[in-house]
Amino acid sequence: MKNRILMVLAGTSLAFASCGQSTSSEKTTASSGAGGLASVETKEPNSAYKPAFPGQTRIAGVKSATSYEGKVLTEALKSPWGITSLPDGRLLVTEREGAMRIVTAAGKVGEPIAGIPKVNSSGQGGLLGIRVDPQFATNRMVYWVFSEPRPDGNLTSVAKGKLSADEKKIEGATVIYRATPAYNGNLHYGGRILVDKDGNLMISTGERSDLVTRPQAQSINSGLGKVIRITKEGKPAPGNPFEGQAGARPELYSYGHRNVQSLAFHPVTGDLWEAEFGPRGGDELNHIKPGKNYGWPTITYGIEYSGEKVGEGIQQKEGLEQPVYYWDPVVSPSGMTFYTSDRIPEWKNNLFIGSLSGMHVLRLIIDNDKVVGEERLLADEYQRFRDITQGNDGALYAITDQGRLYRIDKK
Repeated sequence: MKNRILMVLAGTSLAFASCGQSTSSEKTTASSGAGGLASVETKEPNSAYKPAFPGQTRIAGVKSATSYEGKVLTEALKSPWGITSLPDGRLLVTEREGAMRIVTAAGKVGEPIAGIPKVNSSGQGGLLGIRVDPQFATNRMVYWVFSEPRPDGNLTSVAKGKLSADEKKIEGATVIYRATPAYNGNLHYGGRILVDKDGNLMISTGERSDLVTRPQAQSINSGLGKVIRITKEGKPAPGNPFEGQAGARPELYSYGHRNVQSLAFHPVTGDLWEAEFGPRGGDELNHIKPGKNYGWPTITYGIEYSGEKVGEGIQQKEGLEQPVYYWDPVVSPSGMTFYTSDRIPEWKNNLFIGSLSGMHVLRLIIDNDKVVGEERLLADEYQRFRDITQGNDGALYAITDQGRLYRIDKK
């Protein structure tokens, strides 16, 4: 397909191929361990803050020895936000304005699926994260997150419904959880969803961005700025860390988060990992442990967009968890997944994160709860990578704000 897009990036005009059917990013330097190359980050940080421990930021770079490619399967999606696999290998994708579609592994995009509740797609809202039931082949249940318009404002909500046999509609769509309080704003909804090994739903929410709502990230009586664990009926999951604690919401799993658009379970340990947006600097990768406080807005490695300090401008405080890793400048981490395939052995158990402002796919090598290597994939595509998942065939599938679906696999 012809080169036709002109982008302006960091003040420089860059012409690039917009939608070639196969775009190669071949790597030749082997490195699957603790880096050894210069950090992939070359820009100056926004602050002079120092990391709490060596390797917490700007770790050594790595390069995949395996030749791989990012193949554009389609450009026909409209602001896609969430992606997950169906049992037959097709993909179920959400579009921010409210459509849910099935896309084949060849890139054929289906018609919008009817029966989805109304979303508020202004700002950062819309139809967000999506997962299917582990028993989808028999029960056809789908779970999703969306920004729901309510009389008292907007909020992050969770719904479920059954995909009809003809795949044209969601039957019996029901809102099972609302992260209250509602707020008359359109930013920081969070919006990712996972199904854990016990069949419960893990949900991420944002603190809704504004100064007036920001403190609710520290409140255990608020659904804002949290990781939440509920049953498929929307009730607090048994064994949650705040169960039975006076003044606390029993659905909460962790708190002190800013805006979480990344959730994934480690394939070996089963532990929950999360990434979230910082302000100017301070994007974080966290190993989530039940009941823990991850600090926002009390501690952060970022600063306000104005250049001022956030709060007291501190990065460490007793009782508040440190990020495993942070980025300054930001990369804007969105959807993420651990790689479990044998197709590219050096990628096994690595974490892959879609980067929005960074316009690449992050590959992180994690060893003993520490990031020991970082690589940036498909940076020459100049796409805002919104979500990424591993398909049933073992390849990675990524969607971008510009409407593309990529298949990332060995050449």
